Amino acid sequence: MIEITNETGYTPNENLLETIAAELTDRDIELVLTNNAAIREMNRQTRGIDAPTDVLSFPLEKVPFAPLGEIVISVEYAKQKASQYRNSLDDEIALLFIHGLLHLLGYDHENDGGEMRRKEEELIRRFGLPESLIVRTAES
Repeated sequence: MIEITNETGYTPNENLLETIAAELTDRDIELVLTNNAAIREMNRQTRGIDAPTDVLSFPLEKVPFAPLGEIVISVEYAKQKASQYRNSLDDEIALLFIHGLLHLLGYDHENDGGEMRRKEEELIRRFGLPESLIVRTAES
């Protein structure tokens, strides 16, 4: 189950997000939908980067009945990227959710020799989503 804290006016496609989550884990996930200012502050505090970003993931210790972790998505940032790549906002949020969820599951695209990229690509094909976040980033 996904517990959503929505700090925006956007209404997410919860069915799609739940389906994606169920494909990868049976643990609960906390999802925060926020804006650039809030995610910028989180990024500054947790990563030392004073800039907004699209998605942050915060895994939690594996404790019985505890959620897998928290995914924070800037809807404002996602809207910009959706427009840039001509995606729907729902698709962009789903891409970011997959990316964040894979991080919660221990994947790390900066150090894994392409394992996360392959898994992300597999999932976006399965769910009929547009080009993956990692592929777009690699092409930039």
